[in-house]
Amino acid sequence: MPRAAGDGNASVRVVVDTNTLVPGLLWSGPPHQLLNAVRERRITLYSSTALVAELAEVLAREQFSRRLRSANVSAIELLSDSAQLARLVIPAEIGPTVTGDPDDDQVLACALAAEAQVIVSGDKRLRNLKTYQRMPIVGAGEALAMIQQAT
Repeated sequence: MPRAAGDGNASVRVVVDTNTLVPGLLWSGPPHQLLNAVRERRITLYSSTALVAELAEVLAREQFSRRLRSANVSAIELLSDSAQLARLVIPAEIGPTVTGDPDDDQVLACALAAEAQVIVSGDKRLRNLKTYQRMPIVGAGEALAMIQQAT
């Protein structure tokens, strides 16, 4: 996997779907390790205002309130933390690609604008594409293995 410039350090350019970002923020495991790689500047995380808005909406769901309380953190704090980790891009204009879920198209549009080297998602419809514009679409564990090889 080629390397890209990022704040003086070479790093892999990544877009992470909300369904992987939320577990990364709230639990341990591969999604959390992926965010640690962002913090360590081994990868550069890209996002868009549409993806940030989706993250805000998801973190506000009742199903995550218990976890937020037990972690002694608010959804706003997590949003702020994730905003500091990511570089915002203006999504590319793309036609409908993932049938039935325009949110998935937002991930692809962001990745295209960011010239991402990998898209990380747990979404089956998105993962079934396998690649988009030569960018592999993989789960968090596979992304970690790819990043380990590249750095």
